[in-house]
This record gives sequence, structure tokens and C-alpha cells, in this order.
Amino acid sequence: MTYTQLALTMTLVAILFDLYGTRSKIVTRKSFWNAYGIMLFFQLITNWWLTSRGILTYADDAITGMRIAAAPVEDLFFGFAMITMTISLWIYWGKKGVQRN
Repeated sequence: MTYTQLALTMTLVAILFDLYGTRSKIVTRKSFWNAYGIMLFFQLITNWWLTSRGILTYADDAITGMRIAAAPVEDLFFGFAMITMTISLWIYWGKKGVQRN
């Protein structure tokens, strides 16, 4: 599986997980998209810094070749999936009242 396929698959999984798994439905909220826009800005800066300096490299046959801020466009999908699933779980566990010791 290429990075492109994995990133797109995980984006779909994250959306379905949010809507039907945790039922947090954050992807339907304006506040999520506002927060995501802020996170995206910093993700682009970080991706640019890491990839333009050669700290992170990608196999050419695993990505589409399209880049935004020097990083593969797939990173945006992967970042979206990570952020969405993390926030969705945070809300889910918060509603369940996870016990603290």
C-alpha cells in the first residue's frame, strides 16, 4: 500500500470513526473546522521545515508528487486523520467519564 492510499484510507476511516464509532460528530461542527484551520497552518510550517531541509524524505513511488509547502499533499490527509481521531476519542472518553486514579 502506498502512502497515498494509506493517507486517503485513514482519512475515510477517521471520518467514519467520528460519525459512527465514537459518535462525536466533530466533523459536522464549525468549531472543529476553525480549530483545524489553525492546526493546518502550523502543520504546513512544520512540514515545510522538515521536508525542505531533508530531515524527512519520501519515496517517489509512494506519493503522488504533488506538494504543498515542500511536503507531499498526502501529509495533509494523514494529519487530518490523526487530528480527527484524537479529538473524537478525547470527546468520547470525556463523555464516558474515564476514571482517574
